[in-house]
Amino acid sequence: MEKTDRISYLIVGSGYRAEFYGRIARRYPELFRAAFLCRSEEKAALMRSRTGIAALTSPEEGEAFRPDFAVIAVNKTSICSVAEEWVQRGFPVMTETPCGMTEEELKRLWTLHCQGARITTAEQYHRYPGLIAGLEAVREGRIGTPYFAYLSLVHDYHAASLFRRMLRADGESFTLRGSRMKSPLTVTDSRNGAVYDGHQADEVRDTVIIDFDSGKRAVYDFSGSQYHSFLRSRHLVVRGEKGEWNDNLLYIWREAQVRYPDKENPDASQEKAAGVPVTECLLPVILEKYRALDTPEMRDIRKVWRPELHLDNAQDEFAIASMLFDMINCLHGSKEVYPLREALADAYFRILMERAFSRPWEEIRPDRMPWDSEE
Repeated sequence: MEKTDRISYLIVGSGYRAEFYGRIARRYPELFRAAFLCRSEEKAALMRSRTGIAALTSPEEGEAFRPDFAVIAVNKTSICSVAEEWVQRGFPVMTETPCGMTEEELKRLWTLHCQGARITTAEQYHRYPGLIAGLEAVREGRIGTPYFAYLSLVHDYHAASLFRRMLRADGESFTLRGSRMKSPLTVTDSRNGAVYDGHQADEVRDTVIIDFDSGKRAVYDFSGSQYHSFLRSRHLVVRGEKGEWNDNLLYIWREAQVRYPDKENPDASQEKAAGVPVTECLLPVILEKYRALDTPEMRDIRKVWRPELHLDNAQDEFAIASMLFDMINCLHGSKEVYPLREALADAYFRILMERAFSRPWEEIRPDRMPWDSEE
């Protein structure tokens, strides 16, 4: 199947995240065909009206839709069991995040994987156009070897995925310690729009320090209020010996060969290694392979540099759309869109964080998990 072929998916769920997949199918009808599977006709009617996408109410109707795979976008506590159901029905699945909430669920999914089930997870943040340039700079070694990362941008399992890439720490052993605190914050925004009445609510902020056995360190500092607030910003820093990625700026040491003349003996002039510190502005990037997903909104985002990180729904939907796009080749034997072992490690990191919050600043070391042994 070529990447220009149309792919079909069944969206199991009818909540906030499920709507993203419906909007993507509506935006790119030449690439995607989708339908919702809802628990009631009332929910189905609501999804049809909101997205313009077909909505069904029974698993049998879902199977008759003949999807290439099922997207599991139910509430977090049900994702694993619903994914198992659709695997048993014979379908590849893409789960929303996290793919499981308990160690037992994560191990069950790994067992299914080892038995041949095709399971991937829609972990999308490393595909955000606003983060791609920075992640690529780290991967290419432009800041040297990364040894420190600070992330105040996304929550638990998403952070784990980004830390792995920021520090090039895939598979490295680590310990973590942390704490949780509450403090008041004036509410200014929400999923439903701006808030102007000046009321306050508790802001729950989590701080976690991750020390890798290699000597690298990651600091997680996040509150859910950062997703919807005009009073809370979002930040990241990655440091190496040759530079730093800081939000939408890249500070690097640019090496060069400089010729130093010898006035008395021109023949003795020679080139010597030199360099200069350089600051680069990082703009959102869309990779060539995803140009079919480009939109006027995404082009507008790429035209203007902003000093602060701005990761909005348009980038979120684009990142998810790129994963759906890659499912076309994944279903025909290509590499996983997002390796299940990474998704399981992300979800396990969330469990470790909760363990750390119950034992503030006590050192927590992960157990070895079945998926750790895979190359």
